[in-house]
Amino acid sequence: AGCRQPAARNVCSLLARRARGFYAKDAGVAYRKNLGLLRRIMCQESTKFRNVWTTHSASPIAYERGRIYLDNYQCCISSIAQEPRILYQKAKCSKSEKIEDALLLECPLGGMLPSPSDYKSSLIVLTVRNWLLRLSADGGEILQKVYLTSSSCKFRYLSWDTPHEIMVIKSAQNKLPAAAREVSVEDSVLFSLAVFQVLPLSFIGMLEIKKKIFGNSVTDVAVSHGILIVMYSMGLVRLYNFQAITEEFMEQPFDLGDEFNWNGQVGVVGKYPFGLPLNIKITDTPPVLFEASSLANAFQIGGYPWHYIITPNKKKHNGVFHICSLKDNALAKNGIQEMKCCSLEPDWIYFHPDMSGRIIHVGPNLIKVLKLKEVKNNTEQMEIAEDFTIVANRENCVNDAVTVTASGRVVKKRFKLLDDDPEQETFKIVDYEDELDLLSTVAVTQIGADGRAHLDFHCNDHGILLKSIPLLESWDVTYSHEVYFDKDLVLHIEQKPNRRFSCYVYQMVCDTAKDGECSNPEKTERVFCTKGGRVFEY
Repeated sequence: AGCRQPAARNVCSLLARRARGFYAKDAGVAYRKNLGLLRRIMCQESTKFRNVWTTHSASPIAYERGRIYLDNYQCCISSIAQEPRILYQKAKCSKSEKIEDALLLECPLGGMLPSPSDYKSSLIVLTVRNWLLRLSADGGEILQKVYLTSSSCKFRYLSWDTPHEIMVIKSAQNKLPAAAREVSVEDSVLFSLAVFQVLPLSFIGMLEIKKKIFGNSVTDVAVSHGILIVMYSMGLVRLYNFQAITEEFMEQPFDLGDEFNWNGQVGVVGKYPFGLPLNIKITDTPPVLFEASSLANAFQIGGYPWHYIITPNKKKHNGVFHICSLKDNALAKNGIQEMKCCSLEPDWIYFHPDMSGRIIHVGPNLIKVLKLKEVKNNTEQMEIAEDFTIVANRENCVNDAVTVTASGRVVKKRFKLLDDDPEQETFKIVDYEDELDLLSTVAVTQIGADGRAHLDFHCNDHGILLKSIPLLESWDVTYSHEVYFDKDLVLHIEQKPNRRFSCYVYQMVCDTAKDGECSNPEKTERVFCTKGGRVFEY
């Protein structure tokens, strides 16, 4: 007989234990156990990551959840198989069909959907001619088509307001002609936004960000988690309630496929040539929820209780971060964070994506994971405390100002190495793998033209180094790099000058053969886990 779980004392305790997966019949318990087992296997010394596939392209390479996209999303390659294989290959598209942006859409858990195709992963793409297409992620066939607009507005960007629920399509910024700037046309449109609910794909509304309503120095807008974020050239950031704006200024709701007679136009919503109606018209400035001034509009909200991070809006404060309470703008105790590093590339800071409320501050040779906690004897104030740090390996680095040659001559250096000098190990990428609960870092050392990088996995709770994976390809610090760590897969995308792109795929293998020996290909390695959590191979 299996072990019985102790009875919960009350409803709150029962719900809390259920949420943490204490009951074997709950959905997801087996999946969590398998991920825990995968993490143990991956961190074993005998587990290696091998470069199984490499490709080069003259167009950008994208990666989404086990799929590699080439040739402007015309070719899709699965990276899950032992060796990447082509899922679909389309004919080369014309310039008028070029894809500007894409989002991967996955079926939400629970709920009935109108079409069987809605339960499978799909790719939402935006074309240069203002078409929104929903494609099958595995076959590439078109599942749905929506025409956005035939006006001069050019939609360019896709993003999530609420991930896999509410999608926002943003236009490129409308650059005013010189004549309009001279006469200061107040009614000019700066940006256009179209908002959709997904699965099933349905139209919510389209609106314009106008100079008359939001001011003449708007440089960018975004929508995230129900908040309209407006950024200004002088570093000002303002937040508005986007849901309230939608409800207050909605003139008439429409759905895709509806026939409409709108401002003298008769057509079908989402069909060519009419597209979508402008059914949300902001006629008055909405109330500002919050505003802050920050260098380069850098502004983040997170933590518990809610805090925000800004850089004072002066160039001399570049690299200085203030962590303040969202409730009353009070600076947290120890809330001024500064690495005081001398480097070409600035340090960066952000709220930890694991929803723990912690903060990650990354410098050239140091990663600090910070946490918010109450000040002792003052529950109204929060302070920033260090949770743990990760330090680059610079044991062999010699940076003495004075050296003595073999002949005894004293040589003084006229300059000091930068903290991110390529010859010293420097952190370039920090990421979080949520399913395995691992913090990953990429550190690079470049000597001459040859740069070497390694991907390290750290315990997300304490920062302990669990695994280090060397990347075999040379790493040039002057190129643009992306590294994805997805369960048992590591993928490195590199952009070289003259639009040359390379993709290197590494997969996890459990190899017990000693270095220099070839393992028997007919040998089957088996892995099992005991109740005590120990992992064995044979």
